[in-house]
Amino acid sequence: MFKSFFNEFKKFAMRGNVIDMAVGIIIGAAFGKVVDSLVKDIIMPPIGLLLGSMDFSNLFFVLKDVENHDGNYISLAQAVNAGATTLNVGNFLNTLISFIIVAFAVFILIKTINKVENSVGKKQFDVLIKQKTKKCPYCCSVIDLNAHRCPYCTSELENYEKKTDI
Repeated sequence: MFKSFFNEFKKFAMRGNVIDMAVGIIIGAAFGKVVDSLVKDIIMPPIGLLLGSMDFSNLFFVLKDVENHDGNYISLAQAVNAGATTLNVGNFLNTLISFIIVAFAVFILIKTINKVENSVGKKQFDVLIKQKTKKCPYCCSVIDLNAHRCPYCTSELENYEKKTDI
């Protein structure tokens, strides 16, 4: 029983679409890390500098302070270590910008894939249609290759040869 279960699982796991999905997840995770670094290390520091040397990862509001605490917290880490309840606006902004970048990259990727599929698919469709159709010599309409009478102009076709799709 265990052997048949293992063989069935092995057959499932080795299917092409499962492997493709695993590769996509791994590349997606790596891409997410690159985008996070891009946002935190490249994009947000200049924006923070323009806004008066603000570090967005330390942009937070204290919702509930701990008892016997006087003054402000210097960083989010200090507030969290003290046990204060915080609203982490800066982390949310970093995550939102990361999401927008990833969504835009996925949009560009899907748009490119669709464009390639449409051009290749249309060519294959045109070849398939040409193999199964012919033009009526009288009205120039596209008709089935096996037609002996044009459905548009009802002309009887002279060189009628019945072809079968066997």
